[in-house]
Amino acid sequence: MRTRLLNAARGLVVPIGLLAMLEIYMRGPGKSSDSLAAPTAAARSLGRALVDGSLLQGTLFTLGSAALGLAIALIAGTLFGIWLGLSRRADAWSFLTIEVLRPIPSVALIPLAMLVFGFGVRMESAVVAFAVFWPILVLAQAAARQVDMRLLEVADALSLSPLARVVKIVLPAMVARLFVAVRLGMAIALVVAVTVEIAANPHGMGYAMIVAQQSLDPALMLAWLFWIAVVGYLINLLALMLERRVARAMGAAT
Repeated sequence: MRTRLLNAARGLVVPIGLLAMLEIYMRGPGKSSDSLAAPTAAARSLGRALVDGSLLQGTLFTLGSAALGLAIALIAGTLFGIWLGLSRRADAWSFLTIEVLRPIPSVALIPLAMLVFGFGVRMESAVVAFAVFWPILVLAQAAARQVDMRLLEVADALSLSPLARVVKIVLPAMVARLFVAVRLGMAIALVVAVTVEIAANPHGMGYAMIVAQQSLDPALMLAWLFWIAVVGYLINLLALMLERRVARAMGAAT
C-alpha cells in the first residue's frame, strides 16, 4: 500500500509542476490572454459548471453516447470476429470488404450520420460504433483463432448447435483476450464521442468546450479540457480494474 501511494505521488510531480509553472506565468505582469488561463481560474470555472449542472449534464451525455456506441460495436464486433475466426471461408470472402471499410476515418461519417440520424445520441453513437467496431472485430477474430482445437472437437463430439458452441465453448475460452478489446474500445469511444461533439453535435463535453472557446472564455475551456482528461483517466482505471478482476477469476477457475 505504501509503495502504491509513493508511486502515485511520484506520478503527480510532473503535472503539478506544469500547473504551477502555468499559474506563475499567467500571474506575471501583463499576461492577459484570450487563449490561456491560470489553473486556479480554470478550477473556479469548473466549480461553477458543477454547481449550475452543466458539468453533470455534458458528462452524462458524452458517456451515454460513448457507452451505447461501445455496446453496439462490442456485440457486433465480437459476433463477426468469432464467425471470421472460426470460418476460413467467411474470412476469405469478407477480407476485401473489411480492408476497404476499416481505413475510413470515423469522423468522415459525421455528415452521413447527421443526414440519417440528425443531431443527438443516435448520430454520435453510430459514429462511435463504427470507430470501435473494427479493432474489436480484429481482436475477437484473433482470439477465436487461438481457441484450442480440442475444445472445438469436444463440441463436435457433443453435437452442440452453433449457438451452444459459441456460448459454452468459444466465448469462455476467449474472455481474457476480449477484455483487451474492451479496454481499447472504451478509450476509442470517449475520444470519438468528444470529437463528434466538437465537430458537429451540439451536446456533451466536447460541445461545451468549443462553446467556451468561441466565447473567449479560456478558463472554462481549460476546465472542460481538464475534466475530459480526468474522465478518460477514470475510464482507463475502471477498465484496468475489470481486466485484473477477470484475470484473477479466470486464474481461480483454472
